[in-house]
Amino acid sequence: MLFDTDILIWFERGNTKAAGLIDETEERHISIFTYMEFLQGARSEKQIQVIKNFLSQYNFEVLPLTENIGHRASIYIEEYGLTTGIRVGDALIAATAIENNQTLASSNQKHFKQIKDLALHIFRP
Repeated sequence: MLFDTDILIWFERGNTKAAGLIDETEERHISIFTYMEFLQGARSEKQIQVIKNFLSQYNFEVLPLTENIGHRASIYIEEYGLTTGIRVGDALIAATAIENNQTLASSNQKHFKQIKDLALHIFRP
């Protein structure tokens, strides 16, 4: 399963549903974009290390940005940008999920539900 940034933030805030979802998932993935977003929220070097330790402890695999992911994301911006308001980051995350045959776990149903090929697990905190 590919986790959207919001799930990691819910976990960080102590949400038991997010913790349960992460715990019960055997293969945990995040996109490189999610990794950068999560790190960007850190306020200190100590917080950066906490984030890195969390990702390591739970064996998250960070999936890289590829040419195919970039191309697919640009198509999503063209197709859904005006109707759903999908932004670059969400398009990259969705494209990463599809290109890696992963279900995307996110509470952001609005931006993702229109994408036809995307397997979406809606998280409700």
